[in-house]
Amino acid sequence: MFGRRRGMETGGSAASHTAATLTLPPTARLLSCRVLDTVHQPVRQAKFEVTDPIGRRVVSGETDPYGGFNAAVPEGEYRLSVTAEGYAPFHGATLVGDPAQHGTAEIVLDAVEPPRLPAPGHWEIDPTHSSIAFTARHIGFARIHGRFTTFAGGVRIAERMEDSSMRVIIDAGSIDTGLRMRDDHLRSADFLDAARHPTVEFYSERFIHRGGSRWAVAGALTLHGVSRSVTLDTQYMGTGTGLQGEPRAVCRATTALNREDFALNWQSVLAQGVAAIGASVEVELDVQIVHKA
Repeated sequence: MFGRRRGMETGGSAASHTAATLTLPPTARLLSCRVLDTVHQPVRQAKFEVTDPIGRRVVSGETDPYGGFNAAVPEGEYRLSVTAEGYAPFHGATLVGDPAQHGTAEIVLDAVEPPRLPAPGHWEIDPTHSSIAFTARHIGFARIHGRFTTFAGGVRIAERMEDSSMRVIIDAGSIDTGLRMRDDHLRSADFLDAARHPTVEFYSERFIHRGGSRWAVAGALTLHGVSRSVTLDTQYMGTGTGLQGEPRAVCRATTALNREDFALNWQSVLAQGVAAIGASVEVELDVQIVHKA
């Protein structure tokens, strides 16, 4: 069934008999698979994507608690990709509807070592190689992209990573969406009120390992004079060395904020009853930190 895989196909398992009872449309065929680790334990919530020969996505999703998934697709040739945190990705070809293929295919994923954690000590954010960006909805379906151009901060890496802490201070007036009139409005009392609340601050003392290179960094975000609990979904990318030989570490983080939670309540409603600006704001950080002696 697959052009590249590890493991065997199983034609007589209870799972395959259950799948065989599914009622499919006349033109549909069943793509059935289990994703396992190297000791044949199921890999739960592995992400899979099935695409056609020219790369168009046909179906995607996550594996169930037994590491399995079933997808009804038209007969034909497909590409299958499977990814899971802490494992090497799988990419292979499959021919769905081939009468010579029976049962449920098994894909075995190889574990990979997570990147080495940064050394304990004080690390500073390098703003010239970092970014703090955001995306907001406009008129219901369009998106506005922006960023803050001035910020600073640091991370104290503890002997035990979970005991680490970080602080970031952002200049609220440095907001930049590429349009001066809009940026002036965002700095005004209608939104950030940068004259009264010149900084946005995030502080955390909770680093929670979620497996592999994934971490949750939980802390307090103070925005527009209001503090709320926020968790950054963080992927640690590893360490490297800069041009001057300085140790560096890299991470990417995302979170979603509701601006109304921070008393950013200004709104204008269009004639169709659609809000000009949505309440949800997606935040994305790309951060490089530099070790300081």
